[in-house]
Amino acid sequence: MNTKIKPQAVSNFREQQDLGIRDLYMESLHLVERLHRRLLDVIKDEFDRQGRSDVNAVQALLLFNIGNSELTAGELRSRGYYLGSNVSYNVKKLVDLGFINHQRSRIDRRSVRISLTETGQDIAETVAKLYERHIASIDKVGGIGTDEFTQMNKLLTRLDRFWNDQILYRL
Repeated sequence: MNTKIKPQAVSNFREQQDLGIRDLYMESLHLVERLHRRLLDVIKDEFDRQGRSDVNAVQALLLFNIGNSELTAGELRSRGYYLGSNVSYNVKKLVDLGFINHQRSRIDRRSVRISLTETGQDIAETVAKLYERHIASIDKVGGIGTDEFTQMNKLLTRLDRFWNDQILYRL
């Protein structure tokens, strides 16, 4: 009996494996993008229910992520608090709307430090309460518990590390 595997069979197997990973990878990318958009929809819906139209979902999420911190606009992006390319537009808009305080840094006059005003803190608190409601029901209603979140977070962290390495090491 000839048990030697033909090179063509190995090649076909690898191609099938690559196609499987490709499809799953592309589906994951689609889900990550869709989940972020859906989160923004959920936040928008919360503010719509409250009759608030003075802030949009991206801005509310930004205010939530700033929280009690005092940081620069650059730190917003580097810490992952803001996912868009127009962070300075939204910061300026939030300053104009009275949600964010801004002042020049005493150490580096080129740098502007930002923090939330009381009104900005109210917006952040609305998002925090929304998240708390989700946390209270996600296991019962969504069927996602501690083990699933642990596994998902581990996988998303590994994907983040992989992408970061692609940039750092130009892979």
